[in-house]
Amino acid sequence: MQGKTIVATGATSGIGEPAVEALAGQGARIVFIARDRRRAEATRAKLEAIAPGLGHRAHLADLTLMADAKRVGAEIAASEPRIDVLINNAGALFAQRRVTSEGLETTFALNHMAYFVLTGALLDRLKGSAPSRIVSTASAAHSGAALDFDDLQSAKGYSGFKAYGRSKLANILFTRELARRLAGTGVVANCLHPGFVASRFGDESGGWVGRLFPFAKWFAISPERGADTIVYLASAPEAANLSGEYFANRKIVPCSAAARDDAAAAKLWQASEALAGA
Repeated sequence: MQGKTIVATGATSGIGEPAVEALAGQGARIVFIARDRRRAEATRAKLEAIAPGLGHRAHLADLTLMADAKRVGAEIAASEPRIDVLINNAGALFAQRRVTSEGLETTFALNHMAYFVLTGALLDRLKGSAPSRIVSTASAAHSGAALDFDDLQSAKGYSGFKAYGRSKLANILFTRELARRLAGTGVVANCLHPGFVASRFGDESGGWVGRLFPFAKWFAISPERGADTIVYLASAPEAANLSGEYFANRKIVPCSAAARDDAAAAKLWQASEALAGA
């Protein structure tokens, strides 16, 4: 990965932090987006210690807001002459329904729309740097989920786990449609299930969900293990020509029938364009 630039979200904690640390250890320069300035600087300092002198850089943004995602995407596209890998990893689960100032349900906004908007903002750079890769963190939580295109914002009834599962289904459908659109460009797009990881995930969920997670994490895997497939998809030579796939433990694995619905993938893309104002 020497000489390569990686853009990542969700890099200051959870599986994202050990993922970017491992990739920096392979020689990559890391450009990451964070919400919290203090955690961003701590992560940047760690990256500098692992791979000094590469110019690792942090950008601040609230990725639940499409305006912020567009702004930071434009800033990165303008400041980076090449982007070899984009890692869409930021995500959360919220026990109670929350709506952003832009009118989007927060789970859908952060877990899906931020992927969509940021990828769109950086796509020209990725194409210009081909061969390049897009890696998106999905989840086995997509199993059993179905998208209601008349209620993508979960206004008719909200469950934190249901909204999360739908957003992870959206990640897989987005990856499939993205891979189809990128065929022949030299840019590949894949997604993954990292496993149930002992991390900060769920700490700010609120309600009974937030109280449950600390106990459930006794049975979870380490962030380093959860990060392994991200690192693999971002760097492994054998993953360079695979696209539109769903991975777990470095292997292509089956996803649900709803996640293989290419008509739904195309419809979600159109709906996401409308919501993003693209």
